[in-house]
Amino acid sequence: MTEPARTTNPWLALGSHDGEEYDARYEKRAAAGENVHGEADFIERLGVKSVLDAGCGTGRTAREMHRRGLDVVGVDLDEQMISVGRRKAPEIEWHCADLETLELSRTFECVLMAGNVMVFLTPGTEGAVLANMAHHLEPGGLLVAGFQLQPGGGQLVAGFQLEPDRLNLERFDALARQAGFALADRYSTWDEDAWVEGGGYAVSVMRIERT
Repeated sequence: MTEPARTTNPWLALGSHDGEEYDARYEKRAAAGENVHGEADFIERLGVKSVLDAGCGTGRTAREMHRRGLDVVGVDLDEQMISVGRRKAPEIEWHCADLETLELSRTFECVLMAGNVMVFLTPGTEGAVLANMAHHLEPGGLLVAGFQLQPGGGQLVAGFQLEPDRLNLERFDALARQAGFALADRYSTWDEDAWVEGGGYAVSVMRIERT
C-alpha cells in the first residue's frame, strides 16, 4: 500500500498547546459529575495489567489507569502536554518521543491510542507507527485505537482541518494487518456501544498475531 508523502505533524503544526488548560476542561466536567474516564474504564474491562499510553497528551488517562493499579508508561510528542503528566504524577514513567521511532526495550499487554492519536500522526507514518506499537506488545497483546472518521470529507478536530478521507477504517485495518494485527472487536464508543457501519467514531481492538 502506498503511503502519502510525509508532511509536518498536524498536531504540532497547530502551534503551542496549553496542557494545563486542556486538563482543566476535564477536571471541570468531572466536578460536574460527568464520567471523563471512559477510556480507562474500557481498558480496565479488558483485564490487562500493563499499558503503553501512546499519544498520552497530558496523561489524564494514564494517571487514571495508574490510580487503578495498572503498570502504565505514557508517551507523547508534545512536550507542553506531557509536562502536565510529569508534574501531576511524577511516579509514572513519561517519554516525550515520536511513536514512529520510540524504543522502550520492553513490552506491554496493551497499547492504547486514544484521543484521535491515529488522526494526528504525521501523514505517511501510520504504518510504521502501528508496526512499532506491535514491537512493544507481548505475544497476543492488544492495540486499542479510538479515532474520529471522515466519511463525508474534511473534518475539524481540535482546531485542525483534516484532509478528506485521510484515514478511514479500511486503510487503518489494512495497515494494522500489515503490522501483524487482527481485528478482535470494534465499537462506536468507549462505552462499548455496538459498531454501526458509516459511524463517525470507532474504537478498534486489534490483537497481535505474533507468538
